[in-house]
Amino acid sequence: MAARYPLTSVETVKEEGSWLFTARNSDGEATEVLLVPCDTAEKPPVEAWVNRCTHENQRLYRDGGGAVIREGGVVCPKHGSVFDACSGFCDNGEAADSTLFSVGIDIEDGQVYLRDGEMTYLQDGAADDDDDSPESTSHLRF
Repeated sequence: MAARYPLTSVETVKEEGSWLFTARNSDGEATEVLLVPCDTAEKPPVEAWVNRCTHENQRLYRDGGGAVIREGGVVCPKHGSVFDACSGFCDNGEAADSTLFSVGIDIEDGQVYLRDGEMTYLQDGAADDDDDSPESTSHLRF
């Protein structure tokens, strides 16, 4: 089994609605990773996605507010596209027909572990304190 790094608990992700950590990818870049609850019997109870919308590279998880999760979907704060929390697929809005980039995790005894061989854990939370995402231009209110 590949090396794993303990991240947080499934319970914490469910209680908070989303959870963020930063890892170094295979290119040596800091990459934010979003953990979200997945509430289907066919999938693990938590999924991990790179914290960027596929449309305009906007952060989905924002410091101080987390990710907006509605009816099992992660909402892009810029245009309102909704990505299925379990599959990462978006079938609406500006990001339609795209899928978030997944990150490999394991879940064991209620604990979430980073197991992606191309990622190395760096820290809990955002890569830096500078949120470069613009304010929402969506018609949706958060």
